[in-house]
Amino acid sequence: MNIRYRILTFLAITFIFLAEASAQQDAQYTQYMYNTMTVNPGYVGSRGQLSMAGLYRSQWVGLEGAPSTFTLNLHSPIRNSKLGYGVSIVNDEIGDGTVQETYLDAMVSYTIDVSRDAKLSFGLKAGGNILSLDFAKLRNFDNEVVRTDNIDSRFSPNFGLGMYYHTNSFYAGLSAPNLLQTEYFDNTNRDASSVQFVSQERINFYFITGYVFDLNGNLKFKPALLTKMVGGAPLQVDLSANFMFNDKFTFGAAYRWDAALSALVGFQVSEQFMLGLAYDRETTELGGTQFNDGSFEVFLRFELVRSFQRLVSPRFF
Repeated sequence: MNIRYRILTFLAITFIFLAEASAQQDAQYTQYMYNTMTVNPGYVGSRGQLSMAGLYRSQWVGLEGAPSTFTLNLHSPIRNSKLGYGVSIVNDEIGDGTVQETYLDAMVSYTIDVSRDAKLSFGLKAGGNILSLDFAKLRNFDNEVVRTDNIDSRFSPNFGLGMYYHTNSFYAGLSAPNLLQTEYFDNTNRDASSVQFVSQERINFYFITGYVFDLNGNLKFKPALLTKMVGGAPLQVDLSANFMFNDKFTFGAAYRWDAALSALVGFQVSEQFMLGLAYDRETTELGGTQFNDGSFEVFLRFELVRSFQRLVSPRFF
């Protein structure tokens, strides 16, 4: 049996097993192909060099109180070993500060050689999130009673797992970056006539894959897929297709199933720096409203290219 087939079969079976476990949504990204370690700790160290990346997403521009997300990642292999390490910071804000959530995580990966040009990495993430929720910042109707049980910088620990398989032209990964389902508050012990309310972080399961086709000496094409599953929400499927010209200029489009169409562009400014931009337009009824100007992302990556020169992976992933 072909070794790649066996690896993919193993990943698929594991994904089905995880899906049986039960599945709040993690932050979403259009440029997920450049932000992989946020959803899969197995990716840590796979680029073969010290890599630092920042991404800012402004969702539904023009809609007051719309979500915004900032992500900062750093990861690297450990020289002369099969280990990689990384740290990640993600900050989500909704409602002009009504809800603020910050994730702080440390990650480690272990990589085995499956064949001469194929590697399989196992990643572990440990950390937690800090949640603040202020009901007083919500707009209230006349005579409406405002809740007073706010959450002020409450820390909840968490951990996650991921597997990442890659060659020089193909990759696939499975992950559950946050495995603990944390309940923040529950008023079920109050008066029976009151509304029952529970806020819970739910498990998000991810499957990612992509392939790079060399069309000619200067042009590469990479289709990619991200699938996210979480209980209580529709299955999210992100499809993207990007072209890279002369290892410098990247352009393409993406589609989020029943949600949005996106345009992406990137430029390898130098060996160390890459800049990426993305724009989403909703395909739902929300996208047709006059107060929604779409969603924007900006991405910047810096890498110490020469630190582990012999290990450098293709820039596409």
